Amino acid sequence: MASFFITSWVNKEIMSKKSADSIKNRDQYDALREQGYSKSKSARIANTPDAGKKGGKASPYESRTKSELYQKAKEVGISGRSKMNKDELIHALREG
Repeated sequence: MASFFITSWVNKEIMSKKSADSIKNRDQYDALREQGYSKSKSARIANTPDAGKKGGKASPYESRTKSELYQKAKEVGISGRSKMNKDELIHALREG
């Protein structure tokens, strides 16, 4: 019985280290966690291709097509995106 608990603990430690190693932008991840975001949401945001890059050059969501918004929602892991219209996608992307 004790070996089960030890094995479970070891597996949990290994998984948490693997997860920690897979974060692309550790500073952004830590900042999001401090703001109260969940581990999975923080990791999803910190692992986007443009994680941590300064913004300001992206076009406003309203000028993008529904397809472009859908792709962005897919990148950041928004669930239910296939049933959303353009306005709902914009709202979901802004709410994060």
